[in-house]
Amino acid sequence: MSAERFDVIIVGAGPAGIFTALELTQKHPALRILMIEKGRSIEERVCPLKTKAVSCLACPECALLSGWGGAGAYSDGKLSLSRFVGGNLARYVGDAALDSLIHEADETYIKFGAPGVVHGEPDDRLRALQDMAARNELTLVASPVRHIGTDVCFDVLTRMKEHLSGRVEMLFRCGAASIIVKDGRTQGVETCDGRRFIADYVVLAPGREGSRWLDDEAARLGLTRLTNPVDIGVRVELPAAVMEHLTSVTYEPKLIYRTRRFDDQVRTFCVNPYGEVVKEHLKDVWTVNGHSYAGRTSDNTNFALLVSTTFTEPFDEPIQYGRHIAQLANFLGRGVIVQRLGDLQHGRRSTQERIDRGLVRPTLLDATPGDLSFVLPYRHLADIMEMLEALDRIAPGVNSRHTLLYGVEVKFYSRQFRLSESLETEVAGLFAAGDGAGVSRGLIQASASGLVAAREIMGRVVDGD
Repeated sequence: MSAERFDVIIVGAGPAGIFTALELTQKHPALRILMIEKGRSIEERVCPLKTKAVSCLACPECALLSGWGGAGAYSDGKLSLSRFVGGNLARYVGDAALDSLIHEADETYIKFGAPGVVHGEPDDRLRALQDMAARNELTLVASPVRHIGTDVCFDVLTRMKEHLSGRVEMLFRCGAASIIVKDGRTQGVETCDGRRFIADYVVLAPGREGSRWLDDEAARLGLTRLTNPVDIGVRVELPAAVMEHLTSVTYEPKLIYRTRRFDDQVRTFCVNPYGEVVKEHLKDVWTVNGHSYAGRTSDNTNFALLVSTTFTEPFDEPIQYGRHIAQLANFLGRGVIVQRLGDLQHGRRSTQERIDRGLVRPTLLDATPGDLSFVLPYRHLADIMEMLEALDRIAPGVNSRHTLLYGVEVKFYSRQFRLSESLETEVAGLFAAGDGAGVSRGLIQASASGLVAAREIMGRVVDGD
């Protein structure tokens, strides 16, 4: 069977892959480009859990995480417009270049329908909140956020696909199996069904869902791999009024605390004012997350509290460690566990009756009342309890007995690789971008990383390399 030839192959149709394609087609429309995506096209991304009352069917490719738009298609669409949030891209391109790239990526999102409002711009109110946080041993990171909303985010990504249709060839429901390399240079990609596609340039942008595959391929190709942390914690749900003085100023308050007992870093993550708690199925484990929508609201705000851990020798499997803790929660709770903070403080499991007596109505209805102390390691649990006490000093009501904790939330940060300033791997012509390559941890830096790879490829095409 003869292999079909392209100029560029992009593995993955998440933000990094999409922005690579957008940049290439805008600046060099004559290029023949192929996008390979193991999930479905965006109009076919339907999760059974969202359409009918069923348990997870363990679809071969999860519609919530795979497909056009990547995991971002079902995220709440927060664009963190600060280089200090959302990834490691500055390590490769520098601060000034990243600021410019974030601005360009943001303008593209607006072009395709993202709302014009930005939350958390520096002003006197934000500085007052930062001063209050500092007086209570917390750091409030200034991070302007453009909130698209889960519903509008889906529309924005649909418009991007429609724009690229006819300009880029797209292969859905067919993942990449291996990267073809010869004499230290990329030759193309072989797909899971045995087809071969040839190209001088390949951009690996498989997203977090494809990070394990990318790590395995990197090991097979002998690429230098770096150690990553893992973040483990809970999702907190409480009345929206408790956090209103923070979220009304900065939509997503990013608060960092260094614990007294263990000197560990604990941080808030993915704050969703008036949002909903949701489940995510990552291969064989359930974890918890949160969304907020542009078109509907709840009475609650939810956010994650995450403890960051970086392992050293001899252990070097942070992803497996996080998965093990998530599996333990699934084993005890048949999925996600929910517990009232007061029950946790008193050393007892929550029951449905105790949840019903509480003042916070859970937005995730199929979580199992239980006891998170049987799941989380003591160090993580102590860190989280201390962080809740610190937060209560700047937002009274956070440490209430009625506050709900869902567990576990785990952020698996993809393995990082040795990359050049243009995100090229140690294999010539092979680039790595986005969350799956450990370059980014969110929509905006993933999108910006696609611009970096695309521009390097375009420069070589023009120069005849």
